[in-house]
Amino acid sequence: MSKTTRATQALSRAAITHSVHAYDYDPEATRIGLQAAEAMGVPPGEVFKTLMATVDGKPVCVLVPSDREVSLKRLAAAFAGKSAAMMRPAEAERLTGYHVGGISPLGQKRAVPTLVDSAALALPEIFVNGGQRGLQLRLKPADLVRVLQARTEAVT
Repeated sequence: MSKTTRATQALSRAAITHSVHAYDYDPEATRIGLQAAEAMGVPPGEVFKTLMATVDGKPVCVLVPSDREVSLKRLAAAFAGKSAAMMRPAEAERLTGYHVGGISPLGQKRAVPTLVDSAALALPEIFVNGGQRGLQLRLKPADLVRVLQARTEAVT
C-alpha cells in the first residue's frame, strides 16, 4: 500500500503537519469509519467519515464523526438549500476520483463546497480518510478546515 496519495500530496503542498496511519481495511464492514477506529484503537468520535451529498442537486462534501449520522435537514440548511440527499456511490467515485471506502476530502478531482461538523473543533486532532482504503490521516481540525476552505457547523 502506498502512503502517498493525492490527499497526502495536498497536505504536503499546503505545509500542513499530519501523520499517516495504515490499518487493516475490512471490505465486509458496514460502517467503514467505525471499523477504521476499532482497527486503529482510537475513539470513533475522532475518526471523521467523508460523505458526498447533494444540496438542491449540487454536490457537497461533509465530514462527520464516524459514530454519528448526518442530518440531511441540517446539511441542507447549512448550505442555504431546501433539500439534501446522499450521493450514489458511483457518482461519488466519479466526482472525487476515489473509491468508496477511500474517499478523502483532500485532493478530490473536483473541489466542491465542504463542511466539517463543528464537533471536530473540540478535539486536538482528528482522523480523515487518506485517499485509499486502509489509510487515515491525523491532523488538527483547524488545519483541515483551512486547507479545505470549509465551513463548520453542527450537522449531526
